[in-house]
Amino acid sequence: MADKKAVPLRISEKLYSDLAAWAEDDFRSLNGQIEYLLTECVRQRKKTGGYVGKEIDKPLDMDLSDTKKTDRG
Repeated sequence: MADKKAVPLRISEKLYSDLAAWAEDDFRSLNGQIEYLLTECVRQRKKTGGYVGKEIDKPLDMDLSDTKKTDRG
């Protein structure tokens, strides 16, 4: 297996909860889900020479300031 680098990551509690729920739905660990999503973004960038979406710099359509727990936990 290739060597892996540890990278500290600070994200909002809301984004963490959303990613954790998504990872659970996809039967991945949270770390595995983040690595998968980043890999897909890099693959798309190499393929098209651009970002994943044309609207990547638009503000997210979700309230990241909300730190209440979701129904999942």
